[in-house]
Amino acid sequence: MKSLAAVVRTVRTAQAAGLRVVFTNGCFDLIHRGHIRYLEQARALGDFLVVAVNSDASVRQLKGAGRPVVPADQRAEVLAALAAVDLALIFDDLDPGRVIRSVRPDVLVKGGDWSMDRIVGADFVRSIGGRVRSLPYVKGTSTSALIRRLAFGGRHQPPASR
Repeated sequence: MKSLAAVVRTVRTAQAAGLRVVFTNGCFDLIHRGHIRYLEQARALGDFLVVAVNSDASVRQLKGAGRPVVPADQRAEVLAALAAVDLALIFDDLDPGRVIRSVRPDVLVKGGDWSMDRIVGADFVRSIGGRVRSLPYVKGTSTSALIRRLAFGGRHQPPASR
């Protein structure tokens, strides 16, 4: 796994070569087709995709007890293996602001479940001449819903009470 300093060095080299760097972040617990479609769309907005993955501690704070299901190092390794992703790193903060300011991406991307006014780092990226995009949310693909479904034996909802 790459450190933030190593990611920044790689990003600067890519940008110096004229590549457009795209950045996104998230928990990415239990990778599903919504994540895959989102990452492919994010990559299509540039030439080099960096994904910042929330640490286990930050996922617990954001999502609650029992999360993440998959440890951060494994989530980041799976993401880094995807064709759309060039680099993955783990960050410990509750929001990616510090990482975004360090990476200085050309394009900042979040899923459609994030309104433009809630995207952390948007103002900074715009201030350095970058773009901010909110990509369409793929309905029926939430990790939380998948976990609930698994908890109820594969059913899409809890069994009706008798």
